[in-house]
Amino acid sequence: MTTYVTKADGTRVPFDRGKIVKTCLRMGASQTLAETVASEVESRTNDGVRTRRIMEMIFALMAEYKPATKHVISLRKALALMNSKPDFEHFVRTLLNRKGYTVSPNQILAGKCVEHEVDGIIEKDGKTFLLEVKHHRNYRTVTGLDEARIARAVLEDVADGSESGHNDLKINGILLVCNTKFSDYARRYADCRGIDYLGWNAPPELDLAASIGETQVYPATYLKGLDSLTLKALSSAGIVLLKQVVDMDFDELKRKTGISKKKLSSLVKKAEIVLSEEKG
Repeated sequence: MTTYVTKADGTRVPFDRGKIVKTCLRMGASQTLAETVASEVESRTNDGVRTRRIMEMIFALMAEYKPATKHVISLRKALALMNSKPDFEHFVRTLLNRKGYTVSPNQILAGKCVEHEVDGIIEKDGKTFLLEVKHHRNYRTVTGLDEARIARAVLEDVADGSESGHNDLKINGILLVCNTKFSDYARRYADCRGIDYLGWNAPPELDLAASIGETQVYPATYLKGLDSLTLKALSSAGIVLLKQVVDMDFDELKRKTGISKKKLSSLVKKAEIVLSEEKG
């Protein structure tokens, strides 16, 4: 008999063990550990269970094997908690830099018809791409066809601008990065129109979560227990990455954020534990 789970919107879908494995891998588990946790969750899952309860089980089981798990929230939620500008854009540029790209920040480029503000220009293996970043505060919001169409339109106008002498860039393509899932239509259009993309579920071989794990570029919002004032203080101080929390001189960090010594000490300790375990 098929076991069904209830999603946040009330719809029922068949239990998918593979999704449990993938979630665990995104949390830094080995394949063996991911399979173990998935088996445990499957054995405890009753028909109609809510996906939220399944996530609670995953976190509880992962914490038994990876203690740092108790100090973090869902990476998907952590990305959504970031400010769109400039925090998430800075995060994306840092991530791409760690993936081997040469990255230039926001620029205004002349197209054949109008000027376009792009979120960056990236270069790798002798090719140059425009960077477009889309951030959603609701991690369940799908990045759809409109975003892909806009990216294509920007690429075409800037490339045409180069041919007509409005700019001197040789553009090979455009990379659209978002923190949520791409719709099927968006991916189909992007594949057809030559748009590169990086999001929560795409490309399948190395999506956003896998890229974060590969590069160890985690957002500061990944830590559990950060209240809105703390999040605002970190953002205002330009603290976007977990690594910044660990690497910055404590006194300087305290001065820049205005966070109390006690709270900041706890925050730094958690960040050290998380990064240390992820590296391991």
